[in-house]
Amino acid sequence: MSGAGADPYAVAGFLAALLPLVATPGASFALLVRHVSEGGRRRAVPLALGTVTGLYVHAGLAVAGLSALVTSSGRAFAAVRLAGACYLVGLGLWTWYGATCAAPATGSARASAPGRGPAPAPARSRLPRLLRPVRGGNSPYVQALLGNVLNPKAASIYLTLVPQFVAPGRPLAGQVLVLASAHAALMVAWLGLWAGLVGRAAALLRRPRAKAALARGTAAVLITLGLRTAAAP
Repeated sequence: MSGAGADPYAVAGFLAALLPLVATPGASFALLVRHVSEGGRRRAVPLALGTVTGLYVHAGLAVAGLSALVTSSGRAFAAVRLAGACYLVGLGLWTWYGATCAAPATGSARASAPGRGPAPAPARSRLPRLLRPVRGGNSPYVQALLGNVLNPKAASIYLTLVPQFVAPGRPLAGQVLVLASAHAALMVAWLGLWAGLVGRAAALLRRPRAKAALARGTAAVLITLGLRTAAAP
């Protein structure tokens, strides 16, 4: 890393500065808990890939100077912030709605015993086609990618924190790439740790009541993050 890349001491300092930010629960953590509890630890792989892809997008934009342009323009930055806030709030509302519809569906399945006739169709199946999630939009990869790309906090890391660990005499792109890779490795390790912990408790979390409570908790976190993003100065 001593050639075109960042200095090893700079990478270590960057990771030390990043650790408190990574450890703070955010959209990626909330999505991880939801998807791993529903589909097992394998769901953590596309979610981590989506998060990492978003980090590299921010790194590329920082190198190209586009992120600096957005941040320097009050209207452009506000537009990005509101887009991210709307996405998080919308995702939270959809998650809450899914948890609300799951309870009647579970109850109707129990009621469809011999002699009682077929159970009524779940509420979700009666939704208009336009109100159903687009195929692929519900995937962990897409949700994590959009949640990261539309997050101004992630962009600010590469605009305010990264420059403090870049040497002026070396190529900028190589240094940012190394720092972004270190950031990605830290995120993957952190999400992998929590995926293992949540995966061990998956049997408990898959119980109908626990699953609904977890989905509503995830929805509340996403909505709170979205509202906080929208209200940030």
